[in-house]
Amino acid sequence: MKDSIRHLIQQALDRLTAEGVLPAGLTPAIQVENTKDKSHGDFASNIAMMLAKPAGMKPRDLAEKLIAALPADEQVTKVEIAGPGFLNFFQNSDALAQRLEAALADAKLGVRKNGAAQRVVVDLSAPNLAKEMHVGHLRSTIIGDGVARVLEFLGDTVIRQNHVGDWGTQFGMLLAYMQENPAAAESELADLEGFYRAAKKRFDESSEFADRARELVVQLQAGDAECLRLWHRFNDISLSHCQALYDRLGVKLSMADVKGESAYNDDLPKVVAELAAKGLLTEDNGAQCVFMDEFKNAEGNPLPLIVQKAGGGYLYATTDLAATRYRAGTLKADRVLYFVDQRQALHFQMVFACARLAGFVPASMDLEHMGFGTMNGPDGRPFKTRDGGTVKLVQLLDEAEQRAYSLVKDKNPDLAEDELRQIARVVGIASVKYADLSKHRTSDYSFNFDLMLSFEGNTAPYLLYAYTRVAGVFRKLGKGVDEIGGQITLVAEQEQALAAKLAQFNELLGNVANKGTPHILCAYLYDLAGLFSSFYENCPILSAEDEATRDSRLRLAALTGRTLKQGLELLGLETLERM
Repeated sequence: MKDSIRHLIQQALDRLTAEGVLPAGLTPAIQVENTKDKSHGDFASNIAMMLAKPAGMKPRDLAEKLIAALPADEQVTKVEIAGPGFLNFFQNSDALAQRLEAALADAKLGVRKNGAAQRVVVDLSAPNLAKEMHVGHLRSTIIGDGVARVLEFLGDTVIRQNHVGDWGTQFGMLLAYMQENPAAAESELADLEGFYRAAKKRFDESSEFADRARELVVQLQAGDAECLRLWHRFNDISLSHCQALYDRLGVKLSMADVKGESAYNDDLPKVVAELAAKGLLTEDNGAQCVFMDEFKNAEGNPLPLIVQKAGGGYLYATTDLAATRYRAGTLKADRVLYFVDQRQALHFQMVFACARLAGFVPASMDLEHMGFGTMNGPDGRPFKTRDGGTVKLVQLLDEAEQRAYSLVKDKNPDLAEDELRQIARVVGIASVKYADLSKHRTSDYSFNFDLMLSFEGNTAPYLLYAYTRVAGVFRKLGKGVDEIGGQITLVAEQEQALAAKLAQFNELLGNVANKGTPHILCAYLYDLAGLFSSFYENCPILSAEDEATRDSRLRLAALTGRTLKQGLELLGLETLERM
């Protein structure tokens, strides 16, 4: 509805400009907000106050001219001026009800993308295969997954790219350890973190082992068959660990989405050669660097983007530049989203600028760093184990499920054990994911099991329970919504408030897709659940005064249930029919 009102206002502005009331060339960002007091309308805009000065008019006088120039629209019953010059729009309840009926009849709830579909590459997760996945990989994985799901739902072609760390000097150490005792190494690989620590211990204690590890790096990079065999074996095991976690988290990533650092090896010399051919390289202490005017340090000195070390080795920047070439040339992306730690912001700014300067990507291709903050412990520092070690992701999920099991069993001691375990699995995983997704992507947040597993507040258990309340209505009725006749009519205040929120779903998803911010979907679902609760308590459904009212409220409840379920699925969360 906001988009429709913006369009109406733009038409009015165009008319006033053509009539000479407004000067030509104005391109204001038209703001339309939901009003809190519905007696003053459903939506408000401050456009008259924004343009009063360039128009040389008082805001209220311009507001009157804007109202007169607004085209008629069946979705709007009237427009009033409020305060110093706000335009307040009143929504047509009958037109709103018709929109909801159309959404209820549609498999995608009436959701359509505003604009042409795009090919979008989503760079997410990207664990280091030398180690086991830990809590630091959670945000990239689930935020990227949530945004990718929304993009797909809106109709974009989404290409997931898991840019895993599967190359580099550390692999020489791991291969040397595998060679030293093949039988023991194979069994020890079940615990990648322990395997890495054991290899590192040998590397630090034995100069002979360290020398062999360095030699194996050279052999691996040269394509030695035995080194490649061991390397493939290690990566296969590590990736299987990752895949087990992706499956457990309900993340849409597969082995086919893996495009690791090693995949770009052959292209790295070409990247450097092309940069040199375009005159973009400068040698600095033996290293090959790109200097760009817009990047300087605190002292005003230019910052280098190093693409080749003095010894000839390549860096993350070189690989990331090669990835931009691949994503532009082979994947034909219109847009690339990088879900990587916020602390890498400068790195990506420089890589993106260099890629454009070198012509590796077309001007039409969007490169966007979707940075995120850190997951912290109660002390406000990055989440660690009690002994200061890194928390394995599998350990975190195990504890979440166990805590959820205890919570659910306390509430429903009579449930069968298998159902208890199923509910605990869904609630535990959903709680961990939702606690993360509901925070602004760029913010740090403190991990707290007690808060995330609460049935009160903006939490996964609260939303899962809200959905079961809707499911419970139809379970009690013994019918599905396809067996319910009638039409939605909006009479009671609570019906209108719930309907207005349901109508926002399409535009809300567009914002998530544009900004890469799933927390606004979480906030929407929380508000929707609260409005349904108010509707449920104040507007009897099954005991409504007449059949037409009952059917209307059933249809409104059904659309709420479907919207909650779809919204949770877009966040990567399973739902339950009862808890």
